[in-house]
Amino acid sequence: MDEPRRWIPYCGEAPGPEAWLSRWNFDPVLGACLLLLAMALWRPAAVQSATAGQRRSLRLAWAVTVLLYVSPLCALSSAFFTIRVVHHIALVLAVAPLLAHGMAPWLHRLPAPLWSSTAIAAMTFWTWHAPAPYAAALSSTAIYALMQLTLLASATAFWLAVRRSAPAAALGAILVTTVQMGLLGALITFAVRPLYAPHFASTLSWGVAPLQDQQLAGITMWAPGSIAYLVAAMWIGWRWMRAERGRGSVAEPA
Repeated sequence: MDEPRRWIPYCGEAPGPEAWLSRWNFDPVLGACLLLLAMALWRPAAVQSATAGQRRSLRLAWAVTVLLYVSPLCALSSAFFTIRVVHHIALVLAVAPLLAHGMAPWLHRLPAPLWSSTAIAAMTFWTWHAPAPYAAALSSTAIYALMQLTLLASATAFWLAVRRSAPAAALGAILVTTVQMGLLGALITFAVRPLYAPHFASTLSWGVAPLQDQQLAGITMWAPGSIAYLVAAMWIGWRWMRAERGRGSVAEPA
């Protein structure tokens, strides 16, 4: 294991158990962006082309973004790789599908080929969870922003493509995504040594060994992450069957 160094990522230096609840992120650039978005999202005239459901999706995406980047959860992700994984899962499995639904009126002209989007989202997720790119992101605000934006953009494109595709193809893409996330989670879980330099020492004040944190992170990616994709697949399958039953009823003779 390399000699631990002091890491100060975007969310700040890793907090101890006595301080993390007071560690809110008051980045003025982020705050200004969120304020402008809130002013737009809560003014009906600004989103009049969206349905009520799409407006709710956008507002919920805004709320989850505040939770992830402003609340003490942001600082806690500097301490625990597990919280960072939860952060990223929330980004790709909550914020991204909400944006894909809420921004549909503005994204309808954007091409979203299903399998290309699936491959790009998977490669992006794997890239940023490789030790070297991950360490780079936690040592540079610019690289951290690039990590967050590419994870969100690729996942949004994936969910947009899923929404536009036939049910069978959409289910196939979700299955592939579930398998690749589970595989990555398994590799992280069964690694025999800590892999992520920013967390070699960040968990020690909590009484948690870095390898334990890493194993829990892998399990979190492997199980809850896969379950979330399974829920999405079940929803698509249920709507597909309901549509087929509806067409069958219409086709029946009077």
